[in-house]
Amino acid sequence: MDTSVSRPELLLVADAVSREKGIEREEVLEAMEQAIQKAGRAKYGHEKDIRATIDRRSGEVRLSRWTEVVEQVENEDTQIALAIAQRFRPEIQAGEYLIDPLPPIDFGRIAAQTAKQVIVQRVREYERKRQYNEFKDRVGEIVNGTVKRTEYGNLLVEIGSAEALLRRDELIPRETFRNSDRVRAYIYDVRDEPRGPQIFLSRTHPAFLAKLFAQEVPEIYDGIIEIKAVARDPGSRAKMAVISRDASIDPVGACVGMRGSRVQAVVAELQGEKIDIIPWSPQAATFVVNALAPAEVSKVVMDEEAGRVEVVVPDDQLSLAIGRRGQNVRLASQLTRWDIDILTEAEESERRQEEFRRRTAQFVEALDVDDVIASLLVTEGFHNIEELAYADPDELNTIEGFDESVVSELMQRAEAHLVRQEEKLDEHRRDLGVSDDIANMGVFTNQMLVTLGEKGVKTLDDLADLAGDELVELLGAEVIEEDAANEIVMAARAHWFEDEAKPSSTEQEDGGASA
Repeated sequence: MDTSVSRPELLLVADAVSREKGIEREEVLEAMEQAIQKAGRAKYGHEKDIRATIDRRSGEVRLSRWTEVVEQVENEDTQIALAIAQRFRPEIQAGEYLIDPLPPIDFGRIAAQTAKQVIVQRVREYERKRQYNEFKDRVGEIVNGTVKRTEYGNLLVEIGSAEALLRRDELIPRETFRNSDRVRAYIYDVRDEPRGPQIFLSRTHPAFLAKLFAQEVPEIYDGIIEIKAVARDPGSRAKMAVISRDASIDPVGACVGMRGSRVQAVVAELQGEKIDIIPWSPQAATFVVNALAPAEVSKVVMDEEAGRVEVVVPDDQLSLAIGRRGQNVRLASQLTRWDIDILTEAEESERRQEEFRRRTAQFVEALDVDDVIASLLVTEGFHNIEELAYADPDELNTIEGFDESVVSELMQRAEAHLVRQEEKLDEHRRDLGVSDDIANMGVFTNQMLVTLGEKGVKTLDDLADLAGDELVELLGAEVIEEDAANEIVMAARAHWFEDEAKPSSTEQEDGGASA
């Protein structure tokens, strides 16, 4: 009996689909084989292991049933006992397959429709896989596409043979596109999702502006000029920081171009978005000053631990530094990645005077000295009593009007004040009910113990019940780090394990009796 049928037209169809869809011929033929297999299982039984092969040269279709040879049969539809299989093929071993050729299928209407659906589905899967592989490495590129249709303000954009999504919130405000309009956008993400690869576009992404400049400015494309940072308020204003690797090339001038030709080309693409191009600097203070342009800056005070910078500007420059609705300072903060506080010279002077008065009053009260001595200490840079108590006496002796006896007396008074403070805190800790077991751990200051007591952590078990991050949250990240907090919590739990290790008195008595 002939168990194969020659279907050369299958090869022609595979070639046509391969060319049209841009996928491999082999993948199309595999899809056809699966379709024939599905039709075969519909005829001979879905539980059977029916397999089909198409000869890649002649188009000959062969259908066969595969049965696994096993020692013990668990599934009679797909398995056969070794003893029975050896009647047909004496040399066969467990783990091999008996292959029975089946007659060709006469495709009816339903079988043909089922096969067509399988082929279409498989071809679609291969097409999606090809699209994902094509675009997954193109994240960060600018592409040109055509608006195919609009759905709830989101644009479906045709880019080559693929379809991408340009969401409404990724469009520049007030810009509109219609079907068949050309659009240029930035690929910021490609995801392989169950419904197929999703390509996401953006016209508001900061990198879109940077890529546009790379297209307009040859020096950026060649790597002579580098874009270090970009901050955007899409459709309104943007700031871009640049640096030149060649000292003879002005990075700002190169990006602006002759009579602003280069920057204007980018501005036109971004619907009139104003762009400030500023020189990047490795010095944070200088970079912040540049970023606040066109405002003039009088003074910059950096707080690196908090990531904040205080900028003092002339009174008449305040509105320019802040910008309309805070736009200028907001973009400068995004560009530099520093939190920026703007003060006028008058506000800064008033605050400095208030700080001076507050510190002076602190020294007067704590040390029982007059305003003159307290003012001298503040002027010399002493911020609190601790700094004075642990200061170098030689440093204090250099202050005009201070001699050894005055210095010694001041340091003694400062130390006595600190002792009184600690005694008050210790008394407060006891009033709150914080146990001596926690205090005796030797890892907390009295102030930290008071804080724990106020937050309800009063016994060793209370402390042991916490997680490390909870302890950090109670005391503050500026007071304790998470690694140290984890060690403290583990130390507090140590007595739990000691209690488990100790045998009870009953166990000890029983052990003694049996001995």
